[in-house]
Amino acid sequence: MFKKFSSIRFTYILSHLNAVFITTVLLLATLLSIHALFEPDWLYVKTIFIFLLFYLLFGMIVSFYTGFKSSGKLKENIDYLSLLITQFSHGNYQSRIHIQDESEITRIGTELNELGEKLQNQVKSLQRMADEKTELAKSAHKAATIEERQRLARDLHDSVSQQLFALTMMSEAAFNQIDIDPSIAKEHLEEVIHAGSTAQAEMRALLLHLRPVYLSGDSLPKGVHKLIEELKQKSRMNFNVFIEDDLILSEATEEHVFRIIQEALANILRHAEASEVKIDISKRSNELFIHIRDNGKGFQLDGQDRKKASFGLKTMQERSEELGGTFTVRSNVDQGTYIDIRIPC
Repeated sequence: MFKKFSSIRFTYILSHLNAVFITTVLLLATLLSIHALFEPDWLYVKTIFIFLLFYLLFGMIVSFYTGFKSSGKLKENIDYLSLLITQFSHGNYQSRIHIQDESEITRIGTELNELGEKLQNQVKSLQRMADEKTELAKSAHKAATIEERQRLARDLHDSVSQQLFALTMMSEAAFNQIDIDPSIAKEHLEEVIHAGSTAQAEMRALLLHLRPVYLSGDSLPKGVHKLIEELKQKSRMNFNVFIEDDLILSEATEEHVFRIIQEALANILRHAEASEVKIDISKRSNELFIHIRDNGKGFQLDGQDRKKASFGLKTMQERSEELGGTFTVRSNVDQGTYIDIRIPC
């Protein structure tokens, strides 16, 4: 309700009402002064107040009408500006506004149109740079492969190797306690099962990174379906994938999107403990929409859990921004994780 009172139309109406009120006070003061000083026969106090009452009544009616009508065009133009800014915030930089009248609003609209054109050119530059970066990445593929192997070796040593060592120690402890205290042995075995599952998930994520970095001539839909089919054979998760078969994108965009999906699935395998994953990739108008969701344990966006997935999330965000897109992640504990990406095409 209070938002209506702060609207442009109410402001216009209020300004007209203020003018009527001030005019009424001035008329009242003037007529009473004439009555007191000159005492003309035709001027009575009663007629003064009756006249001003009707003047105030008609003035209020006219104020409401003129305020509402005169603010209509301005409100319409401001709504256009607001819509254009919303389109820009959603990455739709090709939107434009056309206002015919000569006013400050027209100047603002023109400047916003110029801003949209500059943003659109920047997106094209980013995508062109992404194409060039893809070519450079392919030329440096051998060096990247060596570096990736070294990183995976470090990950194996830091995570899986330690987990397997802990698995061995807990297994020995359980074996030693079987005859002495079966309940303690059972506790150790439960820890063994949990550690084994964690090591298995970590190994699956590392194996996912060992897949080819590039699509190797496949289209994005075919590459994604191949990736999902491999994961179905190695994990118990259910995958619900929708991707348009006739999706046509630039080579750099396809490579980046494929790597984003690969990184997202690796994060899910490592941290989510999910049983179901949904991937939706579609193109609407001039934008590519990517939605990735899991029903895992989730995490607090500002908590310690985010640090575990921060590297993968940062990588996905950087790849999205390299294409001029926007990256959004939503998650809560025990409510899964949602990733939404919009990329201008």
